[in-house]
Amino acid sequence: MGNVGDYVIPLQQAKKVAVAFSGGLDSTLILKVLRENYGAEEVLAVTCNVGLTDDELKQCEEKAALLEVPWTLVEATDEFADNFITKAIMANSNYEGYPVATSMTRQLIARKVAEFAVANGCDAISEGSTGKGNDQYRMHNVFNLFAPDLKVIVPVRDFNWTREEEKKLSAEYGIPYKAGIGDDLTMWCRSIGSGEVDNLTMRIPQEEYMWYKYPENAPDEPVVITVTFEKGLPVNVDGKTGIAEIIHYLNDLAGLHAIGKIDMFEDGLIGLKSREAYEAPAAKVILTLHRDLEQLCLTKEQVQFKPEIERLWAYMVYHGGWYLPVKVDCDAFIASSQWAVNGTYTVQLYKGNIDIISRESSSGLFAPELRSLATTGFDQRDSGPATKIHGFQYSILGHRGLPYV
Repeated sequence: MGNVGDYVIPLQQAKKVAVAFSGGLDSTLILKVLRENYGAEEVLAVTCNVGLTDDELKQCEEKAALLEVPWTLVEATDEFADNFITKAIMANSNYEGYPVATSMTRQLIARKVAEFAVANGCDAISEGSTGKGNDQYRMHNVFNLFAPDLKVIVPVRDFNWTREEEKKLSAEYGIPYKAGIGDDLTMWCRSIGSGEVDNLTMRIPQEEYMWYKYPENAPDEPVVITVTFEKGLPVNVDGKTGIAEIIHYLNDLAGLHAIGKIDMFEDGLIGLKSREAYEAPAAKVILTLHRDLEQLCLTKEQVQFKPEIERLWAYMVYHGGWYLPVKVDCDAFIASSQWAVNGTYTVQLYKGNIDIISRESSSGLFAPELRSLATTGFDQRDSGPATKIHGFQYSILGHRGLPYV
């Protein structure tokens, strides 16, 4: 297996194909395969930048040149930060413990590539998903939305390649690839070896992390930061402003202090569990404080109902429904709840702990002059008639009797 000649089922053919190109093993290999096995006369590599490093972008350009494929860079970092991450923060984004990062980027990338393909007269779009993962659904869903008349070609899935078979074939073609565990980098969350971490007893080595330090490698002295929120979003962290700058700052600082490691079992779209490793220092800090601030500023009914909408939001995003109407409806409800979520936090970060030192909010609903047992602002005797009325239903039940008591 691994030899393309072993595949006997006819492959759909295309003339001009736009490829969602990350420069990784999968998407680089298919630049070659599309011309050799799918009849592609033109292959266009499209890299949508949602937080790649300068070195990664350089590698994309060099690999495309090596394979003599035209390369286009589409900048979407600001759009990802301003239109995607902001919604994730307000929604307290969480799918089974994962802060829905790759779930969002795949759909943004797919839209950009689909729009490019349509604008450039392509008859097909291709991407490097496997048949076991989630991205095939996310990408295909969005391709169908923004380029409904174009073919979708997924060679890794077509040929049923394993990762080792891809590496062997890449070597035969003279295509360089990154050794070790693969990763997917966004500013909101970095995935480490998605689908490759199949050993339940293995601790991810320290060198595989970009930001996160294990507690034994973290500083022995804590650091104190100040975080200000306006309308549900962080607007200032230690003088840093702008959502992208804040996230980059917190990834470095919080990661250094052993915050942001996620090692979990994830239920994928096809119902298979996988061990997933992530690092998301900024997301951990921001979401922890945002949820706490909501507890202070939202009403009891909002605090109890909003998580139901958040669960639907995260489910839809994870399952490739970013652009579906019901997810947009969730966005509208969530956004409408955030006008009063304002405040400033002083927080200590230390060896994996996020310790809230102080909170200030001009729109909080905490009223100690009424609630504190040390004050007289609320006359306790006023509660007597209310509790009596509330207890009537229990008296009626008591007279009838309860068979299970």
